[in-house]
Amino acid sequence: MKKLPIGIQTFENLIREGYAYVDKTSFISTLCNEGKYYFLSRPRRFGKSLLLSTIKAAFQGKRELFQGLHLERNWDWETIHPVVHVSFGSGVARNLDELKEAFSYLLDCHAKTFAIHSAYTDLRIRFAELIQVLHEKTGRQVVVLVDEYDKPILDNIDNRDLAREVRDELKNYYSVIKDLDPYIRFVFITGVSKFSKVSLFSGLNNLNDITLDKRHSAICGYTQEDLETVFADRLHGVDLDQVRQWYNGYNWLGREVYNPFGILLYLDSREFRPYWFETGTPSFLVKLLQQGRYDIAALEDLFAGEEIVGSFEVDGITAETLLFQAGYLTIRGFSQIGAFREYRLGYPNMEVKASLSNAILTQLVQDRLAKTRIQAAVLKALAEPDLDELRSLFHAFFDSIPADWYRKNRLAGYEGYYSSIFYCYFAALGLEVIPEDAFSRGRIDLTVKLDDHVFIFEFKVLGSNAPGSALAQIKRKGYADKYTAPGIKVYLVGVEFEPEERNIAGFDWEQVATGL
Repeated sequence: MKKLPIGIQTFENLIREGYAYVDKTSFISTLCNEGKYYFLSRPRRFGKSLLLSTIKAAFQGKRELFQGLHLERNWDWETIHPVVHVSFGSGVARNLDELKEAFSYLLDCHAKTFAIHSAYTDLRIRFAELIQVLHEKTGRQVVVLVDEYDKPILDNIDNRDLAREVRDELKNYYSVIKDLDPYIRFVFITGVSKFSKVSLFSGLNNLNDITLDKRHSAICGYTQEDLETVFADRLHGVDLDQVRQWYNGYNWLGREVYNPFGILLYLDSREFRPYWFETGTPSFLVKLLQQGRYDIAALEDLFAGEEIVGSFEVDGITAETLLFQAGYLTIRGFSQIGAFREYRLGYPNMEVKASLSNAILTQLVQDRLAKTRIQAAVLKALAEPDLDELRSLFHAFFDSIPADWYRKNRLAGYEGYYSSIFYCYFAALGLEVIPEDAFSRGRIDLTVKLDDHVFIFEFKVLGSNAPGSALAQIKRKGYADKYTAPGIKVYLVGVEFEPEERNIAGFDWEQVATGL
């Protein structure tokens, strides 16, 4: 049984120390044979650094590391190229001076390795000189690998002025690459986000962006086949369907994949936990959602155009774009009519859906200890089920929110705020929650499933709607028909909110007779 490569980002260490490796070298062979300049965007902890490390080892001619892998027999091992490997992954550049110092250190390390002495202090010139001198000294074209190219920007994204300064400084570095084309064999740039080529890569407009190329969708991450073959010796007694629901589902117009970090930690502990989600906090994303007054439940099934999944600018960041590029949303469907491309986005899996919902809920409420207590009580009330207790729990919760806190955290108007609270409570518990549940006679506001219980919710804000209209609408449109089946217990719940009192004014429910 080989060791699990948890957190291992260096290909040479992974192979020499006997860790399991999912062979991605066929992608490397294809890319190097067919092109020269590449860009790839993937969420954090997805294996981007390991991919670049593998490419580096191949160009350095370390054939002994590739025994039994695709590249062993599909690579020119006689030709060795010098590699300039730049990574902004470590540390946080809190200002422009720290960024310059970090890049200067990276250049110094390369200069020391290759015994290059520079008379220049300008970082852009030193970067260009490094590539040119390496070509002259070795007689070989240089390979340039840039990892986490955007991290210095994302680390400061909530400070727009500083983020712009950092972007412009990085642009100054990256602009060197195009002018050095005669000295370069291969370029691969990776990051989490996709800033536009105009704003960050300047003249480097020949980058081939393979982020949404279905041929390379599994270049990072593990497919189901990878999991069941490479890690077969660790799957005894494992419920693969449950594992798939928890951790699989990331998709870039090709095969669905697992995030390596999360699934490896699960295989190690055999406990279902949000391992990937816990490696980073989406606090800035939650703030964007609040500022934009989004209906949180709408993120479950979101239709977007090219502008959402494409690149963005520091001054034009949308929550949907960041959620997609950071891995909180993924592609669930795609269609194209003429020149118009439409993407259907949604949560990749239970880990992300439950964890992000919980993070949003935590931001929306004031008493976080009370939130945790209520979550446990809500689950119990649904399991019994005791819908009168459910009403009491939510009424007490809304009653505890100060008016000022409500004004600061309101999402998508009155109804959107209240329904988002309900949605986040249920989704954070890991329940099957379906917002805007499509039905032949309309759309159900919210459907919640727990074992053989189905709860159909309709939300209304009092004003133009008469009291009791929420439950009446469910019955009038026959929403229960969709779930009527032997052995299924269906509950209709109409919830009405009073905007002045900022609380539940009506909570009517009844159980539907669905047969034996």
